[in-house]
Amino acid sequence: MPNLPDVVLWSIPAFVLLTAVELVSYRLRPDEGAAGYDTRDAVTSVSMGLGSIAFDLLWKIPIVAVYTAVYELTPARVPVLWWTLPLMLLAQDFLYYWSHRGHHVVRILWACHVVHHSSRKFNLTTALRQPWTTWTVWPFYLPMVALGVHPAAVAFCSSVNLVYQFWVHTERIGRLPRPFEYVLNTPSHHRVHHASQGSYLDRNFGGILILWDRLFGSFTAETERPVYGLTKNIDTYNALLVATHEYAAIARDLRAAASWREGANRLLRGPGWQPAPPAAPPPPLPLAASAPETLEPPPVPPEAPAPPAAGPEAVPVPAQPVPVPDSVPGRTAEPVPQTTPPDPHPPAPAPETPAGRAA
Repeated sequence: MPNLPDVVLWSIPAFVLLTAVELVSYRLRPDEGAAGYDTRDAVTSVSMGLGSIAFDLLWKIPIVAVYTAVYELTPARVPVLWWTLPLMLLAQDFLYYWSHRGHHVVRILWACHVVHHSSRKFNLTTALRQPWTTWTVWPFYLPMVALGVHPAAVAFCSSVNLVYQFWVHTERIGRLPRPFEYVLNTPSHHRVHHASQGSYLDRNFGGILILWDRLFGSFTAETERPVYGLTKNIDTYNALLVATHEYAAIARDLRAAASWREGANRLLRGPGWQPAPPAAPPPPLPLAASAPETLEPPPVPPEAPAPPAAGPEAVPVPAQPVPVPDSVPGRTAEPVPQTTPPDPHPPAPAPETPAGRAA
């Protein structure tokens, strides 16, 4: 077993000193636009860090057992030497990138990592806000153990990565010279990672190197001031609720799931996944195509008889009987009244003969 130092333990004095320096800097030179410090938030972050140390001792028992079993089964061995140690750090940082990315895009993993993003502040105490359920992290480093890296060397590399990331949780450091910004994870890059704006979500997962993000398409530069926290903040400083609130939300969603498929998606899809709304009923099927009907033109009504010409009133003419067909014996048709148009040249009346005068 290699004899490697406990990097986190040796770094605690530096954590305390740098946090005090940052706090004093805000008092001496306040920045109204910065998130700064809040006493209750800082106490919660420190409490989460202390709780993480205690729970890690508990989870370490089964994790070390699995790592040791895999290490004993593999025939490969990678010695801890001056030139192999940087390669181990590189391999661990590569696997950390995928672990970190996975803990953002798979909800059951996000339930562990959401703790670190739950603060609306961004200062050095935020780096101490660590989860209590790190059992979801260790599987990502099994490939190193399977390739012959001793579990103690894996733990050492993970501690170096964690300690490096402490100093990037600050707003008091702006952008560094371009070569550092291109290669390393810097405060500017990590501010983007902790932001809750849509354009910043799920970006910049690198631990020590930001090259992984540039290589795998998850890099975003800092262009606007970040807004820290979650898309739906939890509004609590209770460390127990901070550590478990997402697991409780998952349990509620699983109870309400309409099917096992929805339940699986609630666990394995992204944190914001929602089932599709019920499909609208399909529109009615169109009628079968048929030959268009040929519409006959409407019948033309008979022309009305022309009205009689203006003149003296018509003289009624006696109605003439209309013969009834033989099919209706014994019946005489009703007389149809007829009118005779007046004579336009009536005869002149005869002159009256005087009384007692011969004709």
